[in-house]
Amino acid sequence: MSQEIIQNPSDEHSIRLQKLESWQQLGHDPFISKAKTTRTHFSQDLVQTFTKDTEVSIEGTVAGRIVLKRDFGKAAFVSIRDENGDIQVYFKKDILGDQVFEEYKLLDLGDIVSITGKMFLTQKGEPTLQVTAFQILTKALRPLPEKFHGLEDIETRYRKRYLDLISNTHVKESFIIRSKLIHIIRDTLSKQGFLEVETPMMHPVPGGAAAKPFITHHNSLGADYYLRIAPELYLKRLVIGGMHKVFEINRNFRNEGIDSTHNPEFTMLELYDAYSDWRGIADLFLSLVQTVALSLNQSTKIVYQGTEVDIAQWKEISYSDALKEKGIDPVKITTREQALEIAEKYHLEVSKDMGKWGILAVLFDHLIADNIIEPTIVFDYPAEISPLSKRKADNPDLAERFEAYAFGMEICNGFSELNNPLTQKQVFEDQITRKENGDEETMGFDEDYIEALEQGLPPTGGIGIGIDRLTMIFIDSPSIRDVILFPTMKKIIQ
Repeated sequence: MSQEIIQNPSDEHSIRLQKLESWQQLGHDPFISKAKTTRTHFSQDLVQTFTKDTEVSIEGTVAGRIVLKRDFGKAAFVSIRDENGDIQVYFKKDILGDQVFEEYKLLDLGDIVSITGKMFLTQKGEPTLQVTAFQILTKALRPLPEKFHGLEDIETRYRKRYLDLISNTHVKESFIIRSKLIHIIRDTLSKQGFLEVETPMMHPVPGGAAAKPFITHHNSLGADYYLRIAPELYLKRLVIGGMHKVFEINRNFRNEGIDSTHNPEFTMLELYDAYSDWRGIADLFLSLVQTVALSLNQSTKIVYQGTEVDIAQWKEISYSDALKEKGIDPVKITTREQALEIAEKYHLEVSKDMGKWGILAVLFDHLIADNIIEPTIVFDYPAEISPLSKRKADNPDLAERFEAYAFGMEICNGFSELNNPLTQKQVFEDQITRKENGDEETMGFDEDYIEALEQGLPPTGGIGIGIDRLTMIFIDSPSIRDVILFPTMKKIIQ
């Protein structure tokens, strides 16, 4: 029975199980270890070598998944896909013999095989491997999805990433770019003297950012722990201990909503540099992004969703001036009530414990942040929403903090680190008060971190860079799910 006339997937599964039994009876069990498969070439290497000089006889063995079959009675063209592409192979009964050709008929789309043969050109001029021997390596017991070439169903692509990777070759390329991006960052920072470290992913106190944590329970210790919101407080402990240039490419967990730029589990580069400040860290960020662009694209010009920008050219604007451009002057807004009146004008909800700057932050996110397309550094953030940042000496209402935006996304958050333990203690106490008033996105009171600060944290600049969002820009994807191999998905209720 051909695959084309099978209507019920369960029928296809049964037929494949029967074929598995046939292979076993022939002594070729696809799931039992065999002598090592000697693969001499990857698909495209063999094709390109043959194309360069078709006068030379080229033989080889490839291994991969069957992704296309075209049967012609006593012959068949089959496409095999491996790590670097597809190769067409040609099965012919006159060459293989009756018994081996009958074994070929047990192969299905999705099966993994090794093929040995000799290259030739078809009448249409296509480099093809003439099969002289083959071996089944793995039997696929489930068929590939219907119209798997160019699988488009979003739910299926994200839930079953393995099918997405099999069906859409460009998806693999996206994750190769992601891997290269991370490698470039690691290599660049290492050359600048930064040390890569690892810090805990389970925290006794939620900290490092104002966000709602995931809670887990440690049975042996009989205590609740929190999945890491950010590694910040642990990394700064290392700076206090004398590890003055450290970074971590870390997985963070925040119990928040899911949208095109947010996933509850995400990857961030967090970095700290002693004897630096927000300006030094901002310059480091700009240099790092340009290095990534030049390494990946050989240019600092990037096209994202139809808009081209130069990632080497960054506009800079203060938080207050950005609001002024929208007709909101923070200097003239002296009370919480005035700020609340503006928020209500835009039908924005704010929590009852928010002060003037907290409400202005809601307005900033709504009116400005989501609409910044050109690469932009926004600096002088409100201290009220910057609990771990050093305050500006000439205006304690503001923090030595910046964020970088492009294409309507926040790419990074950096600042001069708050190293006054007395001020930090007061900030933690304020966070506790906010939590008691119903704010779930707060930090806990980390007594050990306060004690560490009392040992002395040198002037330090720090930054967190969203790896997922940065990758979105370089692969031109509008969704964070396209850059996370296994994004968080709503559970399907059967």
